[in-house]
Amino acid sequence: MVAKTDTNLTETIRTRAAEHGFAACGFARADAAPRTAERLRQWLTDGCHGDMIWMESREAERATPAGLWPDVRSVIMLGMSYAPGHDPLALESERKLGRISVYAQGADYHDVVKKALKALARDIVAAAPDSQLKVFVDTAPVMEKPLAEAAGIGWQGKHTNLVNRAHGSWLFLGAIYTTLDLTSDAPGPDRCGSCDACQRACPTDAFPAPYRLDARRCISYLTIEHKGPIPIEFRRAIGNRIYGCDDCLAVCPWNKFADTAHRHRAFLPRAELVAPQLSDLLALDDSGFRALFAGSPIKRIGRARMVRNAAIAAGNSRDDTLMPALEKLAVDEDETLREAALWALAELSAAAAL
Repeated sequence: MVAKTDTNLTETIRTRAAEHGFAACGFARADAAPRTAERLRQWLTDGCHGDMIWMESREAERATPAGLWPDVRSVIMLGMSYAPGHDPLALESERKLGRISVYAQGADYHDVVKKALKALARDIVAAAPDSQLKVFVDTAPVMEKPLAEAAGIGWQGKHTNLVNRAHGSWLFLGAIYTTLDLTSDAPGPDRCGSCDACQRACPTDAFPAPYRLDARRCISYLTIEHKGPIPIEFRRAIGNRIYGCDDCLAVCPWNKFADTAHRHRAFLPRAELVAPQLSDLLALDDSGFRALFAGSPIKRIGRARMVRNAAIAAGNSRDDTLMPALEKLAVDEDETLREAALWALAELSAAAAL
């Protein structure tokens, strides 16, 4: 059943959203981002999704909210801040340390955001008992960023991430699809102007054009989503990044002034994830990996992929004290990890010769 409502309910939802830890809340009609399907189709046709096959296999559901749930009338978009209190680029020259993307240094956002979404959903149902709704955070076929732009939370910048004037791009996005007819917000206007700092900062030239990302060249994709060997051409550019990359966000002028006062406390960085020693990561076995990354989104990539990333960083470190650990990994049972260790050993040997 479709429930009718007025602006009083939207303001109630905004208030409750803030109480549940969301820094941003906006409303849009389910059909408010009409170009999404076209842009998604072209992106997939060009192969820019790499081996993220789920993007292609659930294209129809992802293209529009109605493709996933035909009864949806409105979309509530929420943003939860994880704005860092430090410079994400500060460890760039610390070759013995691994760099983990800011978003993964605290608690697993899937758990934190979903808990808050469910709490907000209960409030909505209490206020509008005839309504139906579904909550989503990241894992469902939902185009969060275009919908967040349509809901007025911000705009998709030239680095393709959402940008909010107060919180920058440091927002985890969640969505609530509902049968309610909610008063829509005005779409977020593009405020990138002539700035191209994010494009110039990318270490692997992952932006073929402004507002367009080729995931196959993106360090976040390569270190998190990509399961096989990392292509040789990108390995030196990866530097000491072992999980994700914040470079295009860190240089964005809007992100430099993001308000850390609204950061959710669950995303305060864990000390052991801010600047881990590569030597410690190279020595991880399965149980050690699970213990270190318990409660972190990093745990989903598994030990082999994380140690593969650490081996690439070790190869870029010019630290020959890491060679014994790499020699042990060169006979690991995981073929991709063995190959990464051998590459790293060759890089360190060449550096030592020079």
